[in-house]
Amino acid sequence: MSLEPQRTDTPRQHDWIRPILVLYAHPSPDRSEVNRHLAEAAGRTPGVTLLDLYGEYPDYGIDVDREQARLLEHEVIIFLHPLYWYSTPAILKEWQDLVLEHGFAYGTEGTALHGKLFFSALTAGGPELAYRAEGFHHFSIRELLNPLEQTAHLCGMVYLPPFALFSARTALEEGRLDRHIQEWSDLLKALRDDRLDISRAQKLPKLNGELANLIRKE
Repeated sequence: MSLEPQRTDTPRQHDWIRPILVLYAHPSPDRSEVNRHLAEAAGRTPGVTLLDLYGEYPDYGIDVDREQARLLEHEVIIFLHPLYWYSTPAILKEWQDLVLEHGFAYGTEGTALHGKLFFSALTAGGPELAYRAEGFHHFSIRELLNPLEQTAHLCGMVYLPPFALFSARTALEEGRLDRHIQEWSDLLKALRDDRLDISRAQKLPKLNGELANLIRKE
């Protein structure tokens, strides 16, 4: 499956505060059991631009000017991806290396991203208990994403903890997938409408699981 870039344009009214860019990266989307559904849900949400990076750049020929222009148009930047070797799929690293240029994203003159929100929405194959000091992977999911957090800080962005689904391979058969997709949709709408308690969210190990306490009612 290749998703075309999607954007639902909505006038800047009281019900749409922050335009959101979701950068979706899955090298085998047809085999995706969770991320594909999250991408589709994002594409259906007004105010959200969904970009399938592997679909847009199958040869990794990333258009830096185009991507920087997209960043300027949005106030929330989200990486949507499976966790690959404690990081992102390769094209997201390529995107960072090329698009987040000195003078644009960081440095004395690089203030283009200041104040924008950034986080990862990811899936992990292992159980959550494996992601802690005494667990199989030795670090929490937020600790493993420290390079992304520091990237956000260097670029003057507001970093949020990950929106993470653990034991993703069994989420469908265990009946957890629909709830996760609903929480994802709720989170996108809350970010768009400025109803998420940002300062409280920043202190958490992950966003989901606490959303009911983080989102103000409409």
